[in-house]
Amino acid sequence: MKFSDLKIIKPILDALAQQGYENPTPIQEKAIPPILQKKDLLGSAQTGTGKTAAFAIPILQNLSENKEHYKNIKALILTPTRELAIQIEENFQAYGKNLPLKTTVIFGGVKQHQQEQNLRRGIDILIATPGRLLDFINQGIVKLQHLQIFVLDEADRMLDMGFVHDVKRVLKHLPAKRQNLFFSATMPPEIAKLASEILVHPVKAEVAPVSSTAETINQSIYFVEKDNKTELLIHLLQNPKLDQVLVFSRTKYGADKIAKKLVRSGISAQAIHGDKSQNSRQNALNNFKEKKTRVLVATDIAARGIDIDDLKYVVNYELSDVSETYVHRIGRTGRAGAEGTSFSFVDGLDLVNLRNTEKLIGKKIPVMKDHPFHTDNLVEMKRDSNNKPFIAKPKPQSKENIGYKKPKNKGFFRKK
Repeated sequence: MKFSDLKIIKPILDALAQQGYENPTPIQEKAIPPILQKKDLLGSAQTGTGKTAAFAIPILQNLSENKEHYKNIKALILTPTRELAIQIEENFQAYGKNLPLKTTVIFGGVKQHQQEQNLRRGIDILIATPGRLLDFINQGIVKLQHLQIFVLDEADRMLDMGFVHDVKRVLKHLPAKRQNLFFSATMPPEIAKLASEILVHPVKAEVAPVSSTAETINQSIYFVEKDNKTELLIHLLQNPKLDQVLVFSRTKYGADKIAKKLVRSGISAQAIHGDKSQNSRQNALNNFKEKKTRVLVATDIAARGIDIDDLKYVVNYELSDVSETYVHRIGRTGRAGAEGTSFSFVDGLDLVNLRNTEKLIGKKIPVMKDHPFHTDNLVEMKRDSNNKPFIAKPKPQSKENIGYKKPKNKGFFRKK
């Protein structure tokens, strides 16, 4: 199937062709027709499936056919993070470049003046994070009484970040008659309840459950001692093919530490996380996109929604305690059918997370031993009689060692 088979108008088809898009992804095939028919939609799709285009394309087409351009907000896309909001706006601008529709994005963490000026000039499509949107509504800067389409994107992430109550406050300012599009990678009970409150007789579009990883991603595990992880990363980066690498760190402090060590080794790197200013985060992301920076080190919250064209390499510096996060992380590569590679560094503390991750995705990830930092000192991954992985328990402490601690300035042990 081609985009032209979905009855998309020529201005959008021309813009898609300039982006190199010819064939829709499964979520686009399922979502675009009912959205064009102005039906409510419940979309279940993880990041990397082409979800943004699945709602952006039909929204642009439906609004372009509405000749009543009174500079009122007609479509609202509510999304959890600033980075994702910016990505979505970039997509709307790209797909709608041949249309007279105006789009802008608002988010917190920066001064409101420029965003306010953009809104006062009049726009058709608004992409927003919950906090800044509510702030502008309360100030009377944003008015939504003429809204026709409401999109709630990354609903499960809204729940994770504590934004559900803000979403409900936004809903009170929307007109009762509107088209609703609801997207979530997972459907926990609270999100399912919210969907039932928002949607009216929705069409369901479901693809790629969270437990699946793209077959086009080459996944591998590296057993390595914790203190050797940075050296292993530097070793891998000696390969010039790894010209653009997204590295995931579990903590903000860890992200900064990894980036600093890479820079000291002569490798261009920057970190993004929640403690960085919005300008700092956006500059780092732009530098990475333009390949001015070779390595971007990110925490999970900061990286959600990052969409880098043709990103081929992802490194899990540590595995997350939440197994589903593995799928989201490596989904930054191998997007929309492209090939990608993920490297996961596993030390002794990561073994349980590895077991849970393999159980979730339903397959064993191959171990790479051909590197100078491979270790056999970790507790080995075992297999039971049903070939299911389990982790051998560490040896219990001896009674005589319990209760000992190392004094600050001494090189020996003493009892408490």
